[in-house]
Amino acid sequence: MDAALFLNWVRGTGLQVAIFIFLLGTVWRLVEIYSLGRKPDLAERRHVPGASGWHTLWRRSIPIPGMMQRSGLTYIAGYAFHLGLAVVVFLFAPHIRLIQELTGISWPALPSQFVDLAAVVTLAAMLVVLADRIRQPVKRFLSTFGDWMAWLVTFLPVLTGYLAARHLLLPYTLMLSLHILSVELLLVLLPFTKLFHAFTVWPSRWFNGDVQGKKGVAV
Repeated sequence: MDAALFLNWVRGTGLQVAIFIFLLGTVWRLVEIYSLGRKPDLAERRHVPGASGWHTLWRRSIPIPGMMQRSGLTYIAGYAFHLGLAVVVFLFAPHIRLIQELTGISWPALPSQFVDLAAVVTLAAMLVVLADRIRQPVKRFLSTFGDWMAWLVTFLPVLTGYLAARHLLLPYTLMLSLHILSVELLLVLLPFTKLFHAFTVWPSRWFNGDVQGKKGVAV
């Protein structure tokens, strides 16, 4: 297939199909989760300082005391990867223009040099996380195919996007097509894999903290 035709397809039909599957899958999973409900808690709430959903949300978002000394590199790489990915996805001018075309919403972008740096930091941090998972026997044993796949489909859009922006490795049109295709793969798989924690991590932390907080337990 001609590179220009391939680019037109991934930017048109391919993107539309990927967004449709992403939205349908996301809505389905969220309805599935929140329709489970919970039995009414008739016990009187125990008011204990620090025992609440909001406190748990904060505590679970920072390293547990002592863990920075034991696994500091893993924590730092994890934070760098997630923060860098957020910068690349939401603060790069072409991405903002795409979001504006789809939703009508836009916001200021960061300079491309800063986004390039964030992309490099993200890629390096993801490689560190991968090496740590391979090196640690327990983490390697607990890792499933879904974990490796989630890492790969997250890594590829950042890598191909950086190569396309810097005009490296392949002709720009082909590399841009591969970048968009990798993003579409991510969109299609996100609702049905562990990547869906992007939507559930904060509500689940708050929910667990709220449930235990009513019992007077700080988690």
